Amino acid sequence: MSNSSTLALYGGKPVRTRLFPAYRVIGEEEKSAVARVLDRGILSRFLGAWHPDFFGGPEVQAFEKSWANVSKVKHGIAVNSNTSGLYAAVGAAGVQPGDEVIVSPYTMAASATAALIFNGVPVFADIDPQTYCLTADTIRERITERTRAIIVVHIFGQCADMGPIMELAREHNLVVIEDCAQAPFASYKGQPAGGLGHMGVFSLNYHKHIHTGEGGMVTTNDDRLAERLQLIRNHAEAVVEKKGVVDLSNMIGFNFRLGEIEAAIGFEQLRKGPQLIEARKENVQYLESKLVGLPGLSMPKVGPAGDHVYYVHALDFDESVTGVQRAKLVEALKAELPCTELREGEGPLVGMGYVRPLYMLPLFRQPEAAAGPNSPIARAHAAGQVSYADGLCPVAEKAHFSRVITHELMRPGMRREDLDDVVNAFQKVWHNINQLRT
Repeated sequence: MSNSSTLALYGGKPVRTRLFPAYRVIGEEEKSAVARVLDRGILSRFLGAWHPDFFGGPEVQAFEKSWANVSKVKHGIAVNSNTSGLYAAVGAAGVQPGDEVIVSPYTMAASATAALIFNGVPVFADIDPQTYCLTADTIRERITERTRAIIVVHIFGQCADMGPIMELAREHNLVVIEDCAQAPFASYKGQPAGGLGHMGVFSLNYHKHIHTGEGGMVTTNDDRLAERLQLIRNHAEAVVEKKGVVDLSNMIGFNFRLGEIEAAIGFEQLRKGPQLIEARKENVQYLESKLVGLPGLSMPKVGPAGDHVYYVHALDFDESVTGVQRAKLVEALKAELPCTELREGEGPLVGMGYVRPLYMLPLFRQPEAAAGPNSPIARAHAAGQVSYADGLCPVAEKAHFSRVITHELMRPGMRREDLDDVVNAFQKVWHNINQLRT
């Protein structure tokens, strides 16, 4: 790459204009599975009453069993989204009005708002600057006599350091929910994600590692929690009497049921999961072998007890090394690269940060307006029991507003020539970084 090249941002020729290939994981296996369901003519077998069909149809139950086997847990409970799974898990954990749930600020909003469904109060703990996950130390700082549960997000594709977190949870009798939306097939000390805490919740949304369009799965080794999850998923209030359930806490159910078509697709997707994960790892390894050494850019740190399945490739950028603001550098990178097929409206899949720390959302800044003045979160906020102010989680704020660069250009389907174009774009920008200082 010539150092005299003009950056595309300033009128030069982009590294690439041809679209990157789409992330396509649906094939003939899924088509055959869908046809099988259509031929059977039963698209859902759920019945919201105590009946053999309370647990769903054959495709749902087969998918649940297969997922549990892969995750090395006793139970898989299929739901229609990761969000639904989080809601069900918080309810199964027994969160009551005013109970505090410690959550990450650096995640999709549902990871935190799940606590609100049962009138719990989200309490934000800071993240580790290298893995971006919660740690036992940051959680410990937020525990009070009101704490009931912890939602640990395995963000970007690797597990949090769960050993110390589970030890802390046992010490304080807390329920631990793993949000594994971005980390299927990840592991920690040889144990798959979803079996490390008391419950694990997975996403099958269309842009996840494997997908059913929309869908999710909750895992647990606890028979009691499994029963509560199944009840909350499927109209608990109409089932508990005949089923003989005595503990009625949070037994107002929802319709979080997964259909037979989605389950059939999920069964096939689950079988493809390991090879799709391996492709991500190989692509990241290749990219990092070419990008390592660029001044101010650090590759993701992987904890010694786990691995990484790379939902996104999250890079750490230190603008003090380059003298260039992150926003300008990312703008230059995007100018060198094309969009991706099927996601043309999103622009090149390179971005700054991930999500703004959740406590900055209006919901948390003005809980009296959003949830009502008499809601537990509004009362806790007014009494100073919880804070949602700037500076609450400084590591998360720094990561989002100045350090993290993410991209999705390492997904399966990206050929070596595609990866080379990604590398060339990074190298071109760095080799001509002086142009960004003017």
